[in-house]
Amino acid sequence: MTSDNDINTESRTQTASARDPKRAANKVLVLPDTVSVKQLADLLDESPIDIIKQLMRNGIMVSMNQIIDHQVASIAANALGVRTRLDENKESGDSLLGNVEGSDTSADLVVRPPVVTILGHVDHGKTSLLDSIREAHVADGEAGGITQHIGAYQILYQGQKATFLDTPGHEAFTAIRSRGARVTDIAILVVAADDGLMPQSIEAINHAKSAAVPMIIAINKMDLPGADPERVKRQLSEQNLLVEDWGGDIISVEVSARTGDGLDSLLESVFLVSEISELKSNPDKSATGVVIEAELDRRKGPTCTLLVQSGTLRIGDPIVAGSTWGKIRAMTDDQGHSINEVGPGYPAEVLGLSSVPEAGDLFDIVTNYRLARSTAEDHQRQSKSQTSPLRAITLDEIVNQIDLGDIKELNLVLKCDVQGSNEAVRQSLEHLTEQTARVRILHAAVGSITETDVLLAGASKGIIVGFNVGEEIGVSKVAERMGVEIRHYEIIYKLLEEMSQALQGILEPTYRDIILGQAEVREIFPSRRNIQIAGCRVLEGRMTRGASTRVTRNSEVLMETSIVSLRHFRDEVNEMNAGTECGIMLQGFNDFQEGDIVESYRQERN
Repeated sequence: MTSDNDINTESRTQTASARDPKRAANKVLVLPDTVSVKQLADLLDESPIDIIKQLMRNGIMVSMNQIIDHQVASIAANALGVRTRLDENKESGDSLLGNVEGSDTSADLVVRPPVVTILGHVDHGKTSLLDSIREAHVADGEAGGITQHIGAYQILYQGQKATFLDTPGHEAFTAIRSRGARVTDIAILVVAADDGLMPQSIEAINHAKSAAVPMIIAINKMDLPGADPERVKRQLSEQNLLVEDWGGDIISVEVSARTGDGLDSLLESVFLVSEISELKSNPDKSATGVVIEAELDRRKGPTCTLLVQSGTLRIGDPIVAGSTWGKIRAMTDDQGHSINEVGPGYPAEVLGLSSVPEAGDLFDIVTNYRLARSTAEDHQRQSKSQTSPLRAITLDEIVNQIDLGDIKELNLVLKCDVQGSNEAVRQSLEHLTEQTARVRILHAAVGSITETDVLLAGASKGIIVGFNVGEEIGVSKVAERMGVEIRHYEIIYKLLEEMSQALQGILEPTYRDIILGQAEVREIFPSRRNIQIAGCRVLEGRMTRGASTRVTRNSEVLMETSIVSLRHFRDEVNEMNAGTECGIMLQGFNDFQEGDIVESYRQERN
């Protein structure tokens, strides 16, 4: 005998399937390996009670918050007329963003505009080049009509469109990639013809190589008397970048942002690389993409610039972007014109999110408003429960994965005290090759370890190796938050020995430095026993009497010792916190200079 509740449930199921065109026979619901009953109900736009009833009919007793596997979830979904498949590429929870969709076929894919980022050294003309391209080839032919704060704009050249990202440089480029977003299709490296490759140029090259993004070299400032493009090409060859003129496959174009010469050739090269890359996407599905910029506008509320990477974004779509959610109320293009939809490869400024997302957050369009909210809340809970939400990898984990055959490369960011050490260590590391793995140097430079190094290592699942160098203020906190391991060495054979053992998968347990605090020497006081007392200001963390300490000067480690005396005015104290001033006396060190950094640390076993 059928109850009234069963009749109501069947009626609701039929009407739900009829009103939802995505429940057609050729569509499937992409599910993770595990999902809660409530999340499944949100995906199906049904009441959790209806899901529980369907499972009870099959002899499965569950509660609303209980986690069920894909097989059990498919029983309930199939009973409601929806086919499912297991998403093997995503972890549990993230797959909920994929919602209901079909597999892309070649017939579904259409050519989309390339997304281009301009990188290079400061003062080499990146902004001038962007301005010249923008003024000459804006999408609607209206020179100077660009809304620049949107962070992305489009140009039209001979009937073809391209999207340019107006980013501050490779730091932003890598920061977005470190959050899991592959945004850029083509990187244009700007090098001044009169200046040649500079440190930031080499850094930008390494960032682009790490992201596996095709590069085009724009040799700028060709209008200046000292322009020497051949010197630039020779320097590029030293970075293993052979331009076409020298028998390589890297396109180089000589341009002048001031006069506009070479801009047409540069854009032709962009579309040539785009054609070779076969950039295609399916516009006939729910949109996915990445947040480029976001801010809180006093009049409009939370606003963000979205770059659509797949599907089509429309007004009224329920959206999830990281830990934020909402319903798209309005969209404008890079010209400030109101639009109703945005296709793959196009940017738009969007209103309607509940709060301001983070730059680099991935966004998805989901089936309904309720699912958008619950998915965003799940992401928020996950980010709060995880101490390292941007988890990278440690050397021990790399060793284990090499041993299992899962990793073939050991990615390293190398920072050394002097150029001679840098060259020697780099060459020695690159010669370390085992049958199962090899060393890949993401970036090698002279100087202290910076936040940019941490971002690059985090985005590339690598570790940072410091040889006789310290860290900039705040770097340890960023590394800890991102889960990036920093290893310090003073002896080259010890460094090479550990990296070689890592490649062989036999690394012995090691210890890592946990930074407790940093203090800067502001003044130096002699004592009665001709021992110097450093008058310091604690910059971060805390300084503790008896703690292990290293002294660095201009990023070079002078000595590792310990604090034997810590004073606040005339009183001997055990600890001084950030923002306070104190006197520090070190064991066996008597050569302080103003500006030295005293770093307190402890060692922890990995």
